[in-house]
Amino acid sequence: MLSRTLQRSALTGAAALLALGTVAACSASPADTSGRTSVVTGFYPLQFVAEKVGGPDTTVVNLAQPGAEPHDMELSPVQVGQVADAGLVLYLKGFQPQLDAAIEQNAADRAFDAGTVTPPATGPNHSGAVDEDHAGAPDPHVWLDPTRLAAITGSLANRLAQADPEHAADYARRGNELIAELNKLDGEFAAGLKNCQRREIVTSHAAFGYLADRYQLKQIALTGLTPEAEPTPQQIAAVAAEARKYGATTIFFETLVSPKVAETLAAETGAKTAVLDPLEGLAEGGSGDYLSVMRANLATLRTALGCS
Repeated sequence: MLSRTLQRSALTGAAALLALGTVAACSASPADTSGRTSVVTGFYPLQFVAEKVGGPDTTVVNLAQPGAEPHDMELSPVQVGQVADAGLVLYLKGFQPQLDAAIEQNAADRAFDAGTVTPPATGPNHSGAVDEDHAGAPDPHVWLDPTRLAAITGSLANRLAQADPEHAADYARRGNELIAELNKLDGEFAAGLKNCQRREIVTSHAAFGYLADRYQLKQIALTGLTPEAEPTPQQIAAVAAEARKYGATTIFFETLVSPKVAETLAAETGAKTAVLDPLEGLAEGGSGDYLSVMRANLATLRTALGCS
């Protein structure tokens, strides 16, 4: 999934990283000028968690711009400096290669990889499977399972308490409040998707493996984990056959990528299209947050799958 991105990112970002690496690394400090702990995040779901847990005791910067795909994010020299100066960098290793490089050079001792958090124990709604793309790369979209995001929340509260012991109790309290909200959301998904006419979701790319795994759905994806990948005619024909086999009424596309592929498949199968948001980032000018977008996803799924 990341080979194309790595090549492009390495070329465009090398100069900025080399220019700032040594100087910026020496200027790192755990707090900003207001005295709050500075937290830099790689993309929206991590920003959401950091803001909820950190509250007024942190200053949170999200490096990914609204309305932009975070996979191919290219860091400006200013952003490299923000990474170097952060008290904590919250990221998902492998998802944004240029951020990985900036962390390795400037903030390795202050970085928290959300992908290292131990997932919740396998329960009645978990198969234990992790979807991969055609190249065998692991699916990074862990935040689409609310229980996994809850585990990240608890670990982040602990990391912030270590960085800022004075406010440890506040981080723990806010972390527990968010964990309760995420567990409530998980219950809503489990109940809302329990009794459905269909359990197959046809998507433009394979972003929904963790969501499908958690709620016993089957993801049928046109392409792998890279949203910009163009499916071949053979892939379109194969997915169209699967969609007809399962009686799919809806082909899902995303907010931050073109709907053309989904529209092509819908025309082939007589289905309609609808947005299923992978929450890699909020749409530019959009409203709501992680919780409200996930609840909108649930409503969309219930309609498309004929749930009662």
